[in-house]
This record gives sequence, structure tokens and C-alpha cells, in this order.
Amino acid sequence: MALKERIVIQDPPIAKFLFGDTRLAWLWLPLRIWLGWDWFGHGLEKFQNPAWMETGAALQGFWTKAVVIPEAGKAPVAYDWYRGFLQMLLEGGHFTWFSKLVVFGEMAIGIALIIGAFVGIAAFFGVFMNWHFVMAGAASTNAMLMAAGLVLILAWKTAGWIGVDRYLLPVVGTPWQRGQYTATMQKRGGPAPAEEPA
Repeated sequence: MALKERIVIQDPPIAKFLFGDTRLAWLWLPLRIWLGWDWFGHGLEKFQNPAWMETGAALQGFWTKAVVIPEAGKAPVAYDWYRGFLQMLLEGGHFTWFSKLVVFGEMAIGIALIIGAFVGIAAFFGVFMNWHFVMAGAASTNAMLMAAGLVLILAWKTAGWIGVDRYLLPVVGTPWQRGQYTATMQKRGGPAPAEEPA
């Protein structure tokens, strides 16, 4: 027997309130600014360091320590496949350009979070970078930053409401909902976004 109506599972009311109600945008603002400033500050610090921006020696040293397997105790990298990945990057000399990617990535994440532009995307890339730092054996503050980033990913609709996202998201839209710009482009004969599955 076929179902005549699709059953849609709703989010719990507390999740809708916390992560989808713009009245709580003020709740996410301090967390967003703090996390953004942390990312931007670390990126700026590296930007002023020639070992990051010119030679990549700082990243080379970090990766070199990470791939070492000590005779006693645990290795910094717990997974062989990730150690192999870092070893490949080291042997290929990729730390020279990768270090700049880290620097500008940290600064871009920080700026986006501070001004509230594409908060969910910026937080996702922040969590992704934190994950790599943890995988390479750097505990430091990464767990706290990852947790803050994950909360901002969940609150993406409202976390940037007191910021650029309030104006940017309605214009640009999302992959699943057209914004004013994409709707205008479609009317002018531009590429139409992919249709949602029925």
C-alpha cells in the first residue's frame, strides 16, 4: 500500500528555537565574534612570520614532528593513512605553498565569522582545519574551537543575522532555495538551479 502523503519529520521545538529563530541571533553573536577573532589572530600571527609566509619551515617542522613514530609511547598521529598523507606532503615539499593556504584560510575564516558572512560555511571550514590539526597530533585549543564551530554550523540561519548574512543570504540564496539574485538570473535566461527531487 503506497503512502498518499509524505511524512516529514520535524525538528524538536527547542532546536527550532535555538537554531532557527532570529530573536536568538544575539546569543550567537559573542560566540561568533570570539571564534572569528581567534581564527583571524592566529592567521595574522602566522602572516607576520617568514617561517610561514616565505619558506614554510614552520609547517614543515610541525609535519616532521607529527610523522615521527617514537620507540616508546604513542605517536602524535594515530592513523597510519593520515601519517602517510603528511609524509607524502613533506616529501613533495608541499609545505611551501600549503603554509600560505593555512595562513590565508585562517584569516578568511576569521573575517567571515567576525562580519557574519556565510557563517555556516566559514564555521565548516574552521572545523575542517581543526580536525586536521587534531589528526596531526595538535590538541591545544582545537577541541574547543571545533565545538564552537559545530554549534555555529547548526545555527547557520541565525548566527549571521546580526551581520552580513541578514542581507546576503536572501540575495544569494542556498543550493536548495533560490535567492533574489538566482531568481533574477533565471528570469534573464541564465542557468537555472537544479530542481529538488520529488
